[in-house]
Amino acid sequence: MKTRSGGTALRIAAPMRALLQRFSFLLMVLAAIGLMMMTRADPVFIDAARARVTDAFAPILGFIARPAGAVASVLESGRQLTALYAENERLRQDNERLRQWQQTALRLEAENNSLRGLLAYKPDPAASYITARVIADPGGAFVRTLVVMAGQRDGVRRGQAAMAGQGVIGRVVQVGEWSSRILLVTDLNARIPVVLETTRQRAMLSGDNSDQPRLMYIPRGVEPTVGERVFTSGHGGLFPAGLPVGIVAATHDGETRVTPIVDLSRIEYVQLVDFGIPGGLAAEAAQPGAMQ
Repeated sequence: MKTRSGGTALRIAAPMRALLQRFSFLLMVLAAIGLMMMTRADPVFIDAARARVTDAFAPILGFIARPAGAVASVLESGRQLTALYAENERLRQDNERLRQWQQTALRLEAENNSLRGLLAYKPDPAASYITARVIADPGGAFVRTLVVMAGQRDGVRRGQAAMAGQGVIGRVVQVGEWSSRILLVTDLNARIPVVLETTRQRAMLSGDNSDQPRLMYIPRGVEPTVGERVFTSGHGGLFPAGLPVGIVAATHDGETRVTPIVDLSRIEYVQLVDFGIPGGLAAEAAQPGAMQ
């Protein structure tokens, strides 16, 4: 009995399943058309239904996203650990190199002190400096000049070196009670004895009112290298030796141009330095009756 009932049910269900499979595509098309018509007819209802469906599936999507977020977090942590390991290794190597340089510096310092003792070396006097703000760039008889807000009342003296950052930009040429004028290294009247870093060849840095002063009195056969730094030589009693002035920018037809190490068009503050050079302009200006 049961067997006959089951067989009858199967015989009835098989044609229905075949009929449904045959017309499933048509039913899906009709359902899509119906949904489109419902959207046109009542968009508020469709939006509400869509919102309910989204709300129903949001917890499921959130639950599925949690493992993905956890995996992404683990991967990010691994990447950060790898980067930290590489950074730590680099810092360890840098620290090792710095330790080697420190040992070399300590050894050279001890050797230098020993040689100074043998030569009865007299150290340079301590330099004193005054920081002043640039208030004008007036030009005039001295075309490339700056006026700073510091004068005799602040201890400024004629001949003091003017520096900005780590480089020389000129020297004090006029001193008033409240202000001073600085002659820049690019001015036509500026002359600074210098020395080339690599060849140690002495020369004269001469301004010509351009942005790049010239190197003069270089012997024949000496060709300055582009990119070579230029320092004060210490001759002439104006500046001590070893102050950076500029960098060789170009050499052409025996003429060498130097770019000042400081951008002279963007100076806001300067340091007026008295290096205490005996016989220098600053020392002469400090004497009674000296011309200001």
